[in-house]
Amino acid sequence: MKKVKLNILGLSYSQTQTGAYALVLSEADGNRRIPIIIGAVEAQAIAIQLEGLKPPRPLTHDLFLNVALAFDIEIAEVFIHKLEEGIFYAEIVCEQNSNRIRVDSRTSDAIALALRFECPIYTTEEIIEKAGIIMEFDDAGESGDESEDSDTDKVVKTKSGHVDYSEYTDDELNELLDAAITGEDYERASEIRDEINKRKPE
Repeated sequence: MKKVKLNILGLSYSQTQTGAYALVLSEADGNRRIPIIIGAVEAQAIAIQLEGLKPPRPLTHDLFLNVALAFDIEIAEVFIHKLEEGIFYAEIVCEQNSNRIRVDSRTSDAIALALRFECPIYTTEEIIEKAGIIMEFDDAGESGDESEDSDTDKVVKTKSGHVDYSEYTDDELNELLDAAITGEDYERASEIRDEINKRKPE
């Protein structure tokens, strides 16, 4: 079975389900994209890791990371192995003392953990042929810095209404960012972080 490596392209509001998000995965060596509808909580867990935000207390996936590392457990890869009736099924491939164990997982949770363990994400050619689409993002929908060494091609920001942070000073923005992170308002923190990054010299 041929495996296809995937990168995380970004997150956007779902156009089909209110209150949900679309997690977009991109084929590493091609131009096909796989959008996966996930909930707001799962989207938040992925978004804060993509944005490099550090919550004051460990979230569920951070707790899993800490426990796994304490018991010398690593995640070797995440494998999206089945697509049935529009639902993606994934498994987490864990390694401990040369033993390899596969654990069933929701795809959104598996990807949130893949980001934290910095492990690769794979799917099958069959799934990407069935669910893969060509997805283009225009300049207005792009946000965030791009890095040649990053597994994240682009971070696609949500289009929710938000405050015009361009009116704030740098010091005020940093205070707002700290407050947003402390209050666990990660969507707002991402918007503030974007404004801070815009002001950094290239």
